[in-house]
Amino acid sequence: MMETLATMFWSRVERSGNVVAQLVRHEGGWRASTWSQVGDVVRELALGLVALGRQRGDAVALLSRSRAEWVQADFAIFAAGDVTVPIYPTYTPEQVAYIVNDSGARTLVVENATQLARLLPIRSAMPGLEQIVVIEGGTQGAPAVLSWAELCGLGRERADSLRRELAERVAAGRSDDVATIVYTSGTTGAPRGVIQTHGNHLAALRSVAQIPGVEPGDVHVLFLPLAHSFARLESFMGVHRGLVTAFAESLENVGQNLREVRPHFIFAVPRVFEKVRARILAEVDAASVLRRRVFAAAMRVGREASKREQEKRPVERALRLERRVAQVAVFSRLGRALGGRLRFAVSGGAPLAREICEFFHAAGILIVEGYGLTEACPVLTFNRIDHFKFGSVGQAVPGVELKIAPDGEILARGPNVASRGYIGQPEATAETFGPDGWLRTGDIGRIDEEGFVYVTDRKKELIVTSGGVNIAPQPIENILRSDPFVGQAMICGDRHPYPTALITLNPDALAGFARDQGILVTDAAELAHHPKVIDRVGRVVEATNQRLPSYAQIEKFTVLPRDFTEEGGELTPTQKVKRKVVAEKYAAVIDGLYA
Repeated sequence: MMETLATMFWSRVERSGNVVAQLVRHEGGWRASTWSQVGDVVRELALGLVALGRQRGDAVALLSRSRAEWVQADFAIFAAGDVTVPIYPTYTPEQVAYIVNDSGARTLVVENATQLARLLPIRSAMPGLEQIVVIEGGTQGAPAVLSWAELCGLGRERADSLRRELAERVAAGRSDDVATIVYTSGTTGAPRGVIQTHGNHLAALRSVAQIPGVEPGDVHVLFLPLAHSFARLESFMGVHRGLVTAFAESLENVGQNLREVRPHFIFAVPRVFEKVRARILAEVDAASVLRRRVFAAAMRVGREASKREQEKRPVERALRLERRVAQVAVFSRLGRALGGRLRFAVSGGAPLAREICEFFHAAGILIVEGYGLTEACPVLTFNRIDHFKFGSVGQAVPGVELKIAPDGEILARGPNVASRGYIGQPEATAETFGPDGWLRTGDIGRIDEEGFVYVTDRKKELIVTSGGVNIAPQPIENILRSDPFVGQAMICGDRHPYPTALITLNPDALAGFARDQGILVTDAAELAHHPKVIDRVGRVVEATNQRLPSYAQIEKFTVLPRDFTEEGGELTPTQKVKRKVVAEKYAAVIDGLYA
């Protein structure tokens, strides 16, 4: 039998039957499900899909936030020989219809009655869709809509007659079968469906398994959207390595969930770490003079120890003692907030500023950054917990080859690269994957003498000024966002004489600043343009410019009255800025900077 994601799952169920697989918060506590129990649900769901008429190779779409049922449905789809199509729960009904139609999905699993109500009015726009399954809540009496319980019940009722067929489907699976079609979140246009095979994902899992740090039985809290390949890798790792996956209730409750579950590691995007650091610094700014001095002293000790570890130099006994005191007296609160036994955190999905890594490392929390993209399922490089360089995205994972093209673009190839390309888009496939087997990542970067990769910018996001100067905006934006006063930043300047910046503010830091400065204004727009606020942001811009060459320095900036949000359309579900959307929304503001 050839290994697939389905056989990987059933092998885990067989080997780890009575071991805890999933944790879900329920009625004030955490309800545990063993691998055998999860396997029972997956089997019922898979049999239910077969009973509904799903044939091998049919597409089944999943529209839900990250939860245990998402993973259960994912592996049920694989077991039935079908193809999973993840959809972000924040997508508009029109975007959902586009993906359902583009992928040819026959069944759509939605999270709740609210999602169902959003889609029923446009169901006629999805003519190939045969059923909708609702995980929780009623079906609203709509035709061809059934509940999660009804799908499981259908699987149980038809188990005797369909069990053999299901077993045959699992056995017939091949590594080059399509496992999933994952749509990129799209910072510039309509999402593209990346065709990923079982073999692509298994190759990625084997590569990651060779990197030390994660052990069978480790607990992790999954809170990133499973429609994104980064969280999907985390989910698959749970099965491949035999981990305990705790599902966060919501993004708002992640902090409480971390304290309760006490994970050994977490996956997060840079924005999460940026917000945690900003919150810590805002609390420090609001503290007494004595507490601020104690924190500063602890940070000096932590940074010196961190510097020595980064340089592979020994940490002297006296410094180790000072660091231990700083950990107990100052940083232990941060450790407890993350559960108290966190060994490391993983950052991915977007570039993480070096300052953020160094801040947390000084406080005793190691963040290792990796790099990849949906087209690589999704990993290409990784920093090791015992061999890392802050500011880099690590070295190539085993099995992956990297090189830099003459124009600076990072090229990659390996068994995890989804070389089948994009569904229904042969031209885009040829452009991205090419005839030579090298994936064109679209990222500009460099590789140092030890093989550590540094991503400097997106190839298509490079700013070319009217003077013909190329400027990479992401590094500048990372420096700006490293100040806790800044929420988001976007550098402008393409076809203009000089760079400018759109800047939003961190609400917590802004509130503390207004209080300390005696500013009584409460209106957000008015507060954003208060002279003291503008002066504070101006100092951030000035400090940033001191770190930049003259041609890349920010000449002018404006403070926007509200932060960028996913709901406002300025951010992708993984918190990347949609430059085109922001440029269009604030076109008059940008024009004003060049008036």
